[in-house]
Amino acid sequence: MDLSLATWLVIAVAIAFANLPFLNESVFGFIPLKPAQGRAHTKFFVVRLLELFVLYFVVGGLAHVLESRIGNTFPQTWEFYAISACMFVVLAFPGFVLRYLRKRRH
Repeated sequence: MDLSLATWLVIAVAIAFANLPFLNESVFGFIPLKPAQGRAHTKFFVVRLLELFVLYFVVGGLAHVLESRIGNTFPQTWEFYAISACMFVVLAFPGFVLRYLRKRRH
């Protein structure tokens, strides 16, 4: 796999995984939640944030594996993780808007 294809693959997976917590009611897209008493199947916002946190590390692991297959991996400092986490949150913005900010017409 060449560098350009690996880069675009990581970007596409990051966009998909960043929006996954906000676009469905299952945890990680395949673990259904049991409904609470008198409530519909809805995930709490904290669950969505925890899911986003875990998926950030899944995408980072994928990027690390692809980088190691291409050549030597570069050591990263805390600045890299702070910036990439902020970018991951920005990528999640369309899903957040669809879930919480869009007006629903009934």
